[in-house]
Amino acid sequence: MADEFPFEISPMFEGERVRKDDMYVELAGPKSKGFELVNAVETDEIKDGKFTLIGPDISDMEEGGRYPLAMIYRIAGELVEPDLEAIVERRNHDFQNYIQGVMHLNQRYDVWLRINKDSIAKGLNSFEDIAKATMMLFTNELPFIEKIEATYITDMEKVEEELAKAMERYAARDERTRNLHDEDVDTFYGCSLCQSFAPTSVCVITPDRIALCGAINWFDGRAAAKVDPEGPQFPIEKGELLDEIGGEYSGVNEVAQKLSGGEYNRIKIHSFFEFPHTSCGCFEVVGFYMPEVDGIGWVDRDYTGMAPNGLAFSTMAGQTGGGKQVIGFLGVGVNYFRSPKFIQADGGWNRVVWMPKVLKDKVLADIPAEIVDKVATEEDAQDLDTLKEFLNEKDHPVVKNWVADEDEEVDEDEESTGTSTAMPVFGMPDPAMQLNIPPMTGGGSGGIKITLKNAKVSIDKIILSSKK
Repeated sequence: MADEFPFEISPMFEGERVRKDDMYVELAGPKSKGFELVNAVETDEIKDGKFTLIGPDISDMEEGGRYPLAMIYRIAGELVEPDLEAIVERRNHDFQNYIQGVMHLNQRYDVWLRINKDSIAKGLNSFEDIAKATMMLFTNELPFIEKIEATYITDMEKVEEELAKAMERYAARDERTRNLHDEDVDTFYGCSLCQSFAPTSVCVITPDRIALCGAINWFDGRAAAKVDPEGPQFPIEKGELLDEIGGEYSGVNEVAQKLSGGEYNRIKIHSFFEFPHTSCGCFEVVGFYMPEVDGIGWVDRDYTGMAPNGLAFSTMAGQTGGGKQVIGFLGVGVNYFRSPKFIQADGGWNRVVWMPKVLKDKVLADIPAEIVDKVATEEDAQDLDTLKEFLNEKDHPVVKNWVADEDEEVDEDEESTGTSTAMPVFGMPDPAMQLNIPPMTGGGSGGIKITLKNAKVSIDKIILSSKK
C-alpha cells in the first residue's frame, strides 16, 4: 500500500488536524463550495476503479489557496440499493481521514478538506491518488460494493451545477421519514462515526430526529446495520419509555452510558435543556439559549455574521462540540427542524426567537403559521436589544414569560420588606446553569463581579457565624 500511494493509510490518522499554518490547500468548506454524493447504479453502468477529474488538479493549485470540490461516487453490486447511498457517503469522512496529511470534516454540502504541506512534499500532487485510495477502502471495508467509480470536480461553475442536483437528492432522502415517527418503531439506530473527533459522542437516530450531521436518517441507519453489522451504525432497542415529551428511553440511556464511557447515563432526545442529546462537532446547526429574552436562537455553518448574543457559529460550535452535553447549547441536523417533536420538551417552535434568513427560508414551510412571522432574522435583529424590541412588537410567546418574571420579581421585593425569612427563587429553565469560574491569581483586593440574570437559585439553609 505504501508503494502504491504517496502517503500512508491507517485508522491511526483519524482525528489528525491540519492547521492553517501547515495547510497547503483548502477545499470546499465554509468559504467556498463543495459536496459529496454517492449514487447507486446498475452494475453495467460503471467501470470499476475509474476516476475522472473536472477542473484543476492539486499540482495546478497555489499554496495557501482555496478551491471548490465535489466528490461524486457511483456504486454497484447485488446488495447495493438506494437506501445505502447515505451510509456509504458518510463513510467518505471516515476513509479520507485514514489518509495521512488529509483532513476531512463534515458531510453533504458542508464538506471541508485540507491537505498539509508535508503530503505535497512527499509527492501527493493529484486527486487521483486520494480518490483511488478512498475507493479501495470502500470496497475493502464495505464488501457489498462490487464496483465503484469516482468523479471529482474543482471547476466552480460545474460544482454549482452538480450541487443543485445533489440538493434534490438529499431532499428526496430526507422526505422519506416524514410519515414515520418514534412511537411507530421498536428500534432506533446509533452511529459512532464521529467518535474519533468526539470520544464521548452518543449519536441516536430516530424517525423524528436525524443524525446531527444531517446525512443519516432512520432508514439509512437500518440499511447500514443490516448489510454491515460490525460497522459504525448499529441498532438500539428503545426499551421502556421514561419521558414521552422529552423522548427518554431506558434502552437509549443504557447505550449512552456504554458509548460515552460512563460520562452520561441519560439522554432526552427532544430536550434542549434537560439531559440534551450530545453534540459531536459535525452538526449542521447549533442552538443557543439567550436568557435575556428566555428564547433559543439557531445558527448554521453558512452564516458568517454574529448572532444576537455576540457570538459567531465557529465560537459556539467550539463550545458545543466534542461529544458533550452542554446546557444552553445544542447541535442538530437541519432536518430536525421539520420534526413534529422538535425540542418539544422546551416549547418547540414557540421557544425559537432567531435564525439566519437563509436557514429560516430553508425550513420555512415547516415553521407553524402562527409563529413564522415572530421568528427574527439578522434583518430584524442584530443584537439583544433589537431582538427584544422585535419580539415585543410581534408578541412572541416568550414575551409572556417576561411578564411572569416581572410579576415574580415584584412579589419577591414585597416579601423582602416583610419579616419572612424565606429565600427568593429566580426563574430559568432547568437544570440550573453551571458557572465555571477560574481561580483568582495574584494579589490585590480586586475580583470579579458575577451577575445572575433569570437564573434559578435554590438555597436550603444559610448559616451565619461570627469571624474569630
